Amino acid sequence: MSEFGSQHRQIAPGPSPSKSEKPPSRESSPDRSFRAPSDVSKKRVSMACLACKKSKRKCSGVPPCDNCRAFNRQCIFDETLDQRRRVAAKRTADELSYHRDMLNDLLKVMRAEDQSYGLKLLEIIRNDASAEEIRAFVDEILGRNGGGESKVGEEAECKLEEIRRVIDVEGAGPSFRPKVMDIHYLCDEVPYRVPARPWTTVTEDADLVSHLVSLYFTWDYPFHAFLDRDVFLEHMRRANAQSEFCSPFLVNALLTNACHFSDYSEAYVDPGDVVTKGVDFLAEAERLREEEPMKLSLAYLQGTLLLYERYSMSGKDDLGYRMLHQAIWTGESLGLIGPRSFSLIPGQWDEDMEISVKRSAWGLFHIDTVVHAEFLRPSLIDKVNLQRPNRYYQEDPNLWVPYPSHRPARVSYLSQYFDYSCNLCEIARDMSQTLFTIDGTTVSVEHRQRMKEVLFERLRSWYATLPDVFEPCRRPPPYVLLLRMRYHTLVINLFVHNTGETEPSPDSEAPQTPESPPGFSPLPKYSGPNIVQSAARAISALTLLHRREYGISRAHHFAMYAINLALFTMLDPETFDILDHDFLSLASSFSSIASRSPLGRSLFHMFRQTVRARGQGKHLRGSDLVSDELKALFDEESTSPSQWDEYAKGLDKLEMDERYRGIIEGEHSLFEMLDRYESLSLGKDEIAPERIRR
Repeated sequence: MSEFGSQHRQIAPGPSPSKSEKPPSRESSPDRSFRAPSDVSKKRVSMACLACKKSKRKCSGVPPCDNCRAFNRQCIFDETLDQRRRVAAKRTADELSYHRDMLNDLLKVMRAEDQSYGLKLLEIIRNDASAEEIRAFVDEILGRNGGGESKVGEEAECKLEEIRRVIDVEGAGPSFRPKVMDIHYLCDEVPYRVPARPWTTVTEDADLVSHLVSLYFTWDYPFHAFLDRDVFLEHMRRANAQSEFCSPFLVNALLTNACHFSDYSEAYVDPGDVVTKGVDFLAEAERLREEEPMKLSLAYLQGTLLLYERYSMSGKDDLGYRMLHQAIWTGESLGLIGPRSFSLIPGQWDEDMEISVKRSAWGLFHIDTVVHAEFLRPSLIDKVNLQRPNRYYQEDPNLWVPYPSHRPARVSYLSQYFDYSCNLCEIARDMSQTLFTIDGTTVSVEHRQRMKEVLFERLRSWYATLPDVFEPCRRPPPYVLLLRMRYHTLVINLFVHNTGETEPSPDSEAPQTPESPPGFSPLPKYSGPNIVQSAARAISALTLLHRREYGISRAHHFAMYAINLALFTMLDPETFDILDHDFLSLASSFSSIASRSPLGRSLFHMFRQTVRARGQGKHLRGSDLVSDELKALFDEESTSPSQWDEYAKGLDKLEMDERYRGIIEGEHSLFEMLDRYESLSLGKDEIAPERIRR
């Protein structure tokens, strides 16, 4: 044995211990001379990049790897291919299920009686269509009553083009990946990372909380901006539950709103049921609100505004107006609005307090004017006691990131946007308090007509001063598009609101008498019907741009109001054409955004019933330009069951209280729509219980 043992070569030491193992001490390590930094490349790597996998080369494991640097290639590591990760097991199961279903559906299409389907499918495959495009075409065919008669050519091409666009805008994965996916896989790139504790007891998952907070500050926050994002995030990261600028109540109220924008299972109590989105965070916020020790604080005010937004989307217990009134009372008690002044002397504020107070004051004013102008009521806030934040803005260096899609970031222009939005709020306040007051009937028709003209000229002047960077062709962030939409909704509400009497026709030859007040004319200066129809079409164009650039599913809920208002404006009995391109485009967007909330579903059902009452199903049936889905949706003679039939569930609320007047057959005016919209979302205003009915 010793004879052969003397011929054995010395064995080199094994690889260095992993990070989870405790390395041996320097004194007890006999092989320390073999662990020089130059041997780091000999460590085993957990996975190779895609290029090295394809070429079967040994990968260094660190992007960019040695091979990709040498060959000047793009180095991509797909961590989901690492079979040791739990995401990989989920992905493998999904892929197997997807390919099995795809094969079965392909066979169904090939076996269809109409051979044109199979030929078209073969053509699509030969043209190097992606799996998503093939899946979309197959779903389209199989969804047509089991593959019944329908045209395929141009419609199928349009469908494929739409799928390509949606995948690019929404950042959607392959169709075999469910929308309910592992939150940890998503959260590597969240714009805002924050802790879960000590802010909520609903979850200890910081990734989930970071995901929801990032969604809120991307899609919800910029429109109203009633808290300062940077101050809030800084204090949330400090994890001090006693902070003046962040509280458990405020955080849970924010998280329940953010769940509206998430498609992942953690956002639901019952996955897939939109009624249960964020309900656990809402229950926590409601409990904390009752226990809040400081009900006269900025955090309490901001959390109450967040609950107003939440209740207005769910219509829960008519709490929308209650929360708004509570927030206004809190703002008055703090001296942000109304006759009192803020209790702290401005010179004593630190920077965080100064910006937060101003944001809250003007954000509260912003919400008040939006809500009351939307529903033709007088706003409650006359003035704000503080200067606007960042009034003298310079070039904004911050970016708006369209999380969670992979679309490029845009310059935010948030300070500039907020200033212009506040200017519009002041016009909306004057408009609501001038035209929508309870005692407005005492004003003469001529005087109200003149007030409308003055307000319209103010609106047009505001619109003319918008900066070039806000132009739609510049593809600004979505809240800039919403700002322009809001202008058009104010124009519609201004001219649709009746003066109480029939205005003279533009063709009238009535002379202007010497007794007429100076500046007054019996003829309207502007053509109201033409103006409101143009405004509705402008909303349609902005909605289409929003959908193409950012998708529509995560749009702020004001977009749903604007779309709904524009659609009912276009439903004018004298001019309505169901084949109008703008109308169909808006209806398609409405169906997408409405599906995400109980309020949206109820509103869409009312809209669908109103369209059917117009009796234009014959035009639909005779058109080759309208999809079978839209025909089934709006054709009054269609009896096939539809997912939209379930959307009527929330409408029983209108029959439960006589103040809501129920749904009366034949009443399909824009005024009645707004009355029901308000009842379903905010309930009835306790301060102004009845709107002026003209």
